[in-house]
Amino acid sequence: MQQLKALHSIFSQMDRALVAYSGGIDSTLVAKVAYDALGDQALAVTAVSPSLLPEDLEEAKLQAAVIGIPHRITETHEMDNPEYTANPINRCYFCKSELYDTLKPLAQNWGYQYIVDGVNADDLQDYRPGIQAAKERGTRSPLAEVGLTKLEVRQLAQFLDLPWWDKPAQPCLSSRFPYGETITAEKLKRVGQAERYLHTLGHRTLRVRSQGDVARIELPSDQIQSFVSQTDIEELVQAFQSYGFVYVTLDLEGFRSGKLNQGLLATVT
Repeated sequence: MQQLKALHSIFSQMDRALVAYSGGIDSTLVAKVAYDALGDQALAVTAVSPSLLPEDLEEAKLQAAVIGIPHRITETHEMDNPEYTANPINRCYFCKSELYDTLKPLAQNWGYQYIVDGVNADDLQDYRPGIQAAKERGTRSPLAEVGLTKLEVRQLAQFLDLPWWDKPAQPCLSSRFPYGETITAEKLKRVGQAERYLHTLGHRTLRVRSQGDVARIELPSDQIQSFVSQTDIEELVQAFQSYGFVYVTLDLEGFRSGKLNQGLLATVT
């Protein structure tokens, strides 16, 4: 595949590379290709904070082990930044600034000249202020550089026999809140608990959007009827209320990635 060759070419020009590795399919593909090209001279680093589900960290560890790439974990402290917790429309800028301000000195201390991320070509068409923060700190985005879209990333991951090629996207938990609502560790925790509960019911692609005391469940539209008919609603409501929500609702439009960004692009471009 031409794009795979192009990715290998990018890494072959690097002596050592540090991969900003969340465990999502994009950064996992980058980690796989980096390791195939550089071996132990590639390193995956996962940043841990309250916005990362513990099970996502465990999955990232497992995936790195299967790939074979060395893997380290570090902590980020974006929750200490009031510009982040105020949740403005450019919240992700402050998150990624913290991430790469943490990774850059680590890369320098460990002897890695390059830091790479999992940004793909489709991400460049969305409202992603974090991309600017990464660029300002010299981070490279190999997937975007070779023009790989999200669909092509999954196709290439499947071609490389990565078991997680169809893994649902799992952005940070802070993305569950409408812009302008203050983010706290406790709010992140209750959203994580609610989504974990739905995972135990067998749902993979979902979001629990949080607005004040309201939890709004988003599921693929073709699963809504079966969800209503097959779920113990009373038990679910009790569980969500035990996490701290007062009201529990179901979004009848269904799941749509980036829904809280709707209408935003027109105001920021």
